[in-house]
Amino acid sequence: MKLIHIAVVAFLGASLATTAFAQPAQPGMGPGSGMGPGSGMGQGAGQNSKAGRFGWNNNNTTGWALMTEEERAANQAKMRAVTTYDECKLLQDENHKTMEARAKEKGVKLPPPRQNGCNVMKARGFIK
Repeated sequence: MKLIHIAVVAFLGASLATTAFAQPAQPGMGPGSGMGPGSGMGQGAGQNSKAGRFGWNNNNTTGWALMTEEERAANQAKMRAVTTYDECKLLQDENHKTMEARAKEKGVKLPPPRQNGCNVMKARGFIK
């Protein structure tokens, strides 16, 4: 009887594993879905080739949690449009002041970004 139970459990486990591994690949997901050919995120992705190679998020955008989705999208578009480090810093400082005021208004402390997006963009050669 125990042998039958073990066989049933093994069969069900193998069935579930096969189903999970047999899923069709989706763009940008799963192992090997980096920025290589066919990912749709490399050179020429979107209107600006920086679009798929650098992401703005709570790690590098001051006040990310205080922004609406529309504000985040607008901030990302502005950052993608910069071509120099000085332009980037100007936008970054402008956003920081806006978010500082919003944080003060809401009575919360504005956490600093974990990394400086302008420094990263410059180091990767996206801006001069």
